[in-house]
Amino acid sequence: MVHDVEIQAFAARADSLHLLAGVHEDPAGGLRPRPGRVHGPGAELFFVFFETHLPRRGPAQLIQQGLGIVDAVGAAAPTAGEGEDKGHGSIVAYENTMSADPALSFAGVTKRFPTADGGTYTAISDIDLLIGDGEFVSIVGPTGCGKSTLLNIAAGLLHPDAGSVHVFGRPLVRLNPHATYQFQQDVLLPWKTAEENVMLGLLFRQVPASTARPRAREIVARVGLAGFEDRYPHQLSGGMRKRVALAQTLIVNPQILLMDEPFSALDAQTRQIMENDLLSIWAEFRKTVLFVTHDLEEAIALADRVIVLSSGPAARIIDQYPVPLPRPRDVADVRVDRAFLDIHRTIWEHLSVEVRKAYAHTRAR
Repeated sequence: MVHDVEIQAFAARADSLHLLAGVHEDPAGGLRPRPGRVHGPGAELFFVFFETHLPRRGPAQLIQQGLGIVDAVGAAAPTAGEGEDKGHGSIVAYENTMSADPALSFAGVTKRFPTADGGTYTAISDIDLLIGDGEFVSIVGPTGCGKSTLLNIAAGLLHPDAGSVHVFGRPLVRLNPHATYQFQQDVLLPWKTAEENVMLGLLFRQVPASTARPRAREIVARVGLAGFEDRYPHQLSGGMRKRVALAQTLIVNPQILLMDEPFSALDAQTRQIMENDLLSIWAEFRKTVLFVTHDLEEAIALADRVIVLSSGPAARIIDQYPVPLPRPRDVADVRVDRAFLDIHRTIWEHLSVEVRKAYAHTRAR
């Protein structure tokens, strides 16, 4: 069954915005998320429904996601028959000033793995997530909750057992051609120099070495390694190797950066330098970034939005938090900002519950 929902939102940059969006009702009576758009004078909103109660059965909270808060408040009412309550609910809207299609869209994504006893283990379940073009999104959650699984699905290295993934509006059925992946550990070839390692992405794409080499030298300099182009990995510090790995991802000019705890092995000082370098590069090239980390402070300092996953098995998204801190940011300075501390406190109240669940589950095994 599909209900038509009309939302009128009053935003700071638009007098009024109207939409009709289909909301699917599942057999249990809940709302299944369905992405949609609002077009209005001076703004475009990008949204998805998350609430599990139909408005006619009580107040509905319609949560929307996208880019840049525009402070919209409105009312929602499904098309209802005579005698049915139409209901109302406040909405939060985020302005999307980037691509018409999200960079990444997960709809009902579930991933299972076979176990040694012949059963299955559900890593993530029913994931619905939209990531806007040019948005920086961090994912946090307890150990083993499926954060890396989600990245692997976004990369096309794994395929969901249920649900679908779209990249800029197109179904993802093979490796993601728009994305590069930076792993927890660098994958530099020890017999090649920093410059030669960075060149590899272009060489694999049949770009002539005469073209790839100057481009690699340029990117190596951009990540702060000018003068170290001819050094081998064993001659570089941990932070330098991370810079080379970042240069490897940038040289092919991806639209999406998938990053799996790329700075976790670094000391605190080097880590902050790398985080600021990443923000500077992101501001310059405006790539979409999906960043997995165990460090909640890092997640908030870097991102536009923080996604919190529940403990596993069958991990799900339990909430999403916009980070309305001004940019450009210095990751050291922003950590003492009162707004940062308020966001951290709010997220940790929910995340800590899931961390304790995961710990209890591990001890019980």
